Amino acid sequence: MNPTVTSHDLPLRAADFPSLAAALDYAAQGETGMNFYTGRGKLDQVMPYTQLREEARTLARRLLGLGLDKGARVALIADTHPDFLRFFFACQYAGLVPVPLPVSVNLGSHRAYVNHLRGMLIDCRAEIAIAPHSLLPFILEASDWLDLRFVGDARTFDALPLGEAELISPEAGDLAYIQYTSGSTRFPRGVMIDQSTIMHNLGLIIRHGVQVREGDRCVSWLPFYHDMGLVGMVLAPLACQMSVDYLNTRDFAMRPRLWLELMTRSQASISFGPPFGYDLAARRVRPGQAPDYDLSHWRVAGVGAEMVRAEVLERFSKRLAPAGFKAESFAVCYGMAECALAVSFATLGQGPRVDWVDGEHLSRTGEALPVSADAVQGDQSTLNGYTDCGQPLAGLEVQIRSATGDELPERRSGEVFVRGQSVMRGYFGDAEATRKVLSKDGWLKTGDIGYRAEGHLYLTGRQKDMIIINGRNIWPQDLEYIAEQQPEIRSGDALAFSAPADDGGETPVLVVQCRETESGRRADLVRRIKRQVYEELAVDCIIDLVPLHTLPRTSSGKLSRSWARLDYLGHSGRQQRGQRQGQENEENQPVRKQAI
Repeated sequence: MNPTVTSHDLPLRAADFPSLAAALDYAAQGETGMNFYTGRGKLDQVMPYTQLREEARTLARRLLGLGLDKGARVALIADTHPDFLRFFFACQYAGLVPVPLPVSVNLGSHRAYVNHLRGMLIDCRAEIAIAPHSLLPFILEASDWLDLRFVGDARTFDALPLGEAELISPEAGDLAYIQYTSGSTRFPRGVMIDQSTIMHNLGLIIRHGVQVREGDRCVSWLPFYHDMGLVGMVLAPLACQMSVDYLNTRDFAMRPRLWLELMTRSQASISFGPPFGYDLAARRVRPGQAPDYDLSHWRVAGVGAEMVRAEVLERFSKRLAPAGFKAESFAVCYGMAECALAVSFATLGQGPRVDWVDGEHLSRTGEALPVSADAVQGDQSTLNGYTDCGQPLAGLEVQIRSATGDELPERRSGEVFVRGQSVMRGYFGDAEATRKVLSKDGWLKTGDIGYRAEGHLYLTGRQKDMIIINGRNIWPQDLEYIAEQQPEIRSGDALAFSAPADDGGETPVLVVQCRETESGRRADLVRRIKRQVYEELAVDCIIDLVPLHTLPRTSSGKLSRSWARLDYLGHSGRQQRGQRQGQENEENQPVRKQAI
């Protein structure tokens, strides 16, 4: 199969359109589109952009037949399936606002998922709710007693009559969609993204971030309800007429090597993921298996969505080097739903670059003091290494500010602020929350902490995650890293936060997933972690060992320190930890199709 980015008679355009509908109108003139694969790696469904446009416009007429006002919200459970895309773009043509909802929040809790959906339906004031047939019971239960005009799946919706109203051409200031944040530090909020906002950010990603070329192709397992999955791996490929191959997120979690198999099969050049995705895939590749894959075409291996540790990327690149993967392909980026997606991109082709600083000095003074190369080669226990997230994309301004709002010079740590055309309109229905983060002159208060060096951005953590002990700032990532250095603990098996201490202050807590069941060995592990934490950070720490698969995650798959803290503090939450187990999803039956 020879991947192509456009048909031979369709010149590549990099998101220079007034709206998402206009972007699809143009892409539909070519021969590219989307391919969907099963959990067995079999091609299941093919959706050319031409077909997507035709079916979306038909669905738009059915939506208009319900008599909805322009701007009405349509809640869509965003499973990795063509139906979600049909409805998403139907909203674009009907002048309605799609609201992607998560497929699941906690696979082990029916009630938690239903309550989460219900909260979002109420928050966005949805008038229509659509779900895949397999998830229809959840959305029906979540919408019970709510005054929605229609709740159903694609099959019941397709039976509705066509409306006679004319399709709508979106304007630059119209809402394109509402993107819910992952809720890693608070209940998720609905980010309002205008048509001009999303098209601006897509243009920055395509032209400056990824620098799309003729012949590029994407593979993605990222969920459609997450900003990186929706904007980066659905809207961006469409906006530059690129073909993309999709794998369901849950199928990836069960069989991470499918990602590598699809990259090999399609000879794709672009794929993104959070660090834990790369780590999971690398761990599943056994010694001697790497040559079975061909990753030599992987030009941009994007990394974002959470704090990036260079050692995770190094492990992936070393493990997959025999497959032709190059460490220089890694492109670390920084962004958030409040900026549509992307804020900064590391320089393509340089690979991960780490800035090593004096950790004690940073904690004490807020200055990221660089250390010598000799120091890095020696004992690193007092050093902190932060990964280069690159320079702000063209047209976006980034400032680092103090607690009093003053802009800080280079290498001074503070809160990251962003301004530019890619910044959201605000949070839907929450003017107070909007005022807290978005100033009248357009500066977005991100809640992320970092510093700049030579114009490049380095992130050190989240403001709400910071642990303050006796006036010292301790990043939870540092505690988690110490735990993960123990041979029994894997990356992503630890979460740190603060809890109230007996003296009225705060004490750090490390919740650690542990496979060990023998009491003596568990006690030894706790002693080792406590000793290491004290030696490196000079603080006493509570170590709480929990069973595997119990650390809470947000809807986008991120580990949630805030939820772990609530579990730890609540006795009922602690009793339920061992009951939270992932449920295996059923495999789809393979259907032979011709990939685009």
